[in-house]
Amino acid sequence: MTYPFGAVVGMDDMRLALLLNAVSPAVGGVLVRGEKGTAKSTTVRALAAVLPPVDVVAGCRFACDPAAPDPECPDGPHDPASPSVTRPAKLVELPVGASEDRLVGSLDLERALTEGVKSFEPGLLAGAHRGVLYVDEVNLLHDHLVDLLLDAAALGRAYVEREGVSVQHAARFLLVGTMNPEEGELRPQLLDRFGLTVEVAAPRDADLRAEVVRRRFGYDADPAGFAAAWASSERELAGQIAAARALLPQVVLSDAALRQVTSVCAAFDVDGLRADLVTARAAIAHAAWAGRTDVTEDDVRVAARLALPHRRRRNPFDAPGLDEDTLEQALEDSRPDTAPDDDPTPPEGTDPTDGGPDGDGGGPPPPPSGGPDSTGQDPAPEPGQDSAPEPGRDSAPEPGRGSAPNPGDGEPTTAPRGEGGGHTDAAPAPEKAAVTPDAPFRVQRLEVPGTGAGAAGRRSRARSERGRVVGSRRPEGSVTRLHLVDTVLAAAPHQHARGRTGTGLRVERADLRQATLEGREGNLVLFVVDASGSMGARSRMAAVKGAVLSLLMDAYQRRDKVGLITFRGGDAELTLPPTWSVEAAAARLTSLPTGGRTPLAAGLLRAHETLRLERVRDPRRRPLLVLVTDGRATGARGGDHLGDARRAAGLLATADVASVVVDCESGPVRLGLAAALGLQLGAQTLRLEELGADQLAGVVRESRAA
Repeated sequence: MTYPFGAVVGMDDMRLALLLNAVSPAVGGVLVRGEKGTAKSTTVRALAAVLPPVDVVAGCRFACDPAAPDPECPDGPHDPASPSVTRPAKLVELPVGASEDRLVGSLDLERALTEGVKSFEPGLLAGAHRGVLYVDEVNLLHDHLVDLLLDAAALGRAYVEREGVSVQHAARFLLVGTMNPEEGELRPQLLDRFGLTVEVAAPRDADLRAEVVRRRFGYDADPAGFAAAWASSERELAGQIAAARALLPQVVLSDAALRQVTSVCAAFDVDGLRADLVTARAAIAHAAWAGRTDVTEDDVRVAARLALPHRRRRNPFDAPGLDEDTLEQALEDSRPDTAPDDDPTPPEGTDPTDGGPDGDGGGPPPPPSGGPDSTGQDPAPEPGQDSAPEPGRDSAPEPGRGSAPNPGDGEPTTAPRGEGGGHTDAAPAPEKAAVTPDAPFRVQRLEVPGTGAGAAGRRSRARSERGRVVGSRRPEGSVTRLHLVDTVLAAAPHQHARGRTGTGLRVERADLRQATLEGREGNLVLFVVDASGSMGARSRMAAVKGAVLSLLMDAYQRRDKVGLITFRGGDAELTLPPTWSVEAAAARLTSLPTGGRTPLAAGLLRAHETLRLERVRDPRRRPLLVLVTDGRATGARGGDHLGDARRAAGLLATADVASVVVDCESGPVRLGLAAALGLQLGAQTLRLEELGADQLAGVVRESRAA
């Protein structure tokens, strides 16, 4: 029993975006971003229950419409007199671990080559035709699968091609993706392919939260009774969707409304023209949903708030957002000038930025729920209100926030050098406020040696399902990537014994060869950063943070998982457990204070333990340790701190961890402690200034384990 759509408390933006796509799938789908436990999945699954039922050709696996069957349907051609059935619209869920064949369908190459039969098994795209395709945690889905489903959603067709055998079929569906930004972002290019995006968060109002819990308890206690109480509201909502779909072809987008759409998109400096198309389609759908045949300024305003925030990102550390003042100014500038030029003062009781009495521009009405959904509370703020950064304001935390102030923040830290090159007997250096990182730059590729078999990415060599062909093997199951040349070579010696006649080639199961592919994998990049007093010189720490930020951006582009360990004072801390979110790592790095002794050994031991646990959780993902330090090791009096650090480094080398040491030591006289530690780790050592892509080739040496 599905939780009723109208019983969802609040979440007005998410429900409106879903309903606009239900009215007009041409809008391009919805991406819902939000924290865990905010009813994202519950709301999406409830949507399918209020969609109008569909008529399909009986027995067609591709849900062809009897009134207009797909002429390319693999189960066709369909006779116009074929029987039809009416069924509810389907909700198809795409799991994160799905393969390409599971998504688009698979061809039986064995039967095609040995029997000449084109056998096609439909995928999830076929099942979602004329329904809803839902991808939970879409940010964890591999990029090429996201590309495939977005292409199918845009074209309305799915294509499957294998070794010259091709199949195509209709695939028109409402695409919905949900994600938790803490687990990593989608690339901006993929974000742009989603029509609308909404940000959701749990209500902070105690009464609203109580209502959520109350309704959930009622549903859990009696799902059927709870659904029956909302049945009338659900039927009314389904009727409104059907009425809006019928009205949609009659909605007119006037030249004035189109000018408002393009003016808003230009004001926000979005890339390309997809934003203009999506905003216009969403405005038309909103007008149909409101029962109007003309697009108004309110329709454009609502559409812009849903279609533009995620298209303003310029790098992976930018958060989506929309400045309300810029939106209202763009709408105002594009209005026809109806007021006299000599009287710029607006009429009393009118807000010049809203175009309505008392500043009420109408705004987006919350999706109707038939009555029982009303909570008497104010709706959630529109995307961008009270959350979007002001233009020109840095979204990174301000230096010093959350850290102890230090009057001597601008002075470099110096201390007597002991055995480890640091201050062993002196008091620990005072903690310094966080330093703003230098600007990031393009770094050279750091690569794990050998060939792995991890998740697809762009860093290290790996055996994969996509890439260049490097050989062939006998298939262990069904053939998914045929190596045609090796198959022919395997079949050729047996043609006489098989009684071949003519010029044909007889191929049997034993002749088939599966292509072996080599591509790239994503790795776990674990940053271990020295934040002690020896790194506390303001200019040096800014350069170090800028370098690590550059490496984080590189990890984002290469589809890596990242983690962050910092060590200072008396211990090391796992500042950020391994995650997909480089944004979280960048935020922690930016606000990182410095000061205290240098527990280098503790940092390396914490890295060893973290990688040990990650190998249990994700054994196929190979790690790359990036140690950022000047090589000094200090601590309490009397300890062999440098010796402890070297023993910890030997432990990591024994565990076969690929490592890179970034030497942050500066000045005319260098002790070379970081380079010595790199030798103990079996790692390549790069000076801070050598990280740039224009310097040496940044590949971990193959002789690391020697």
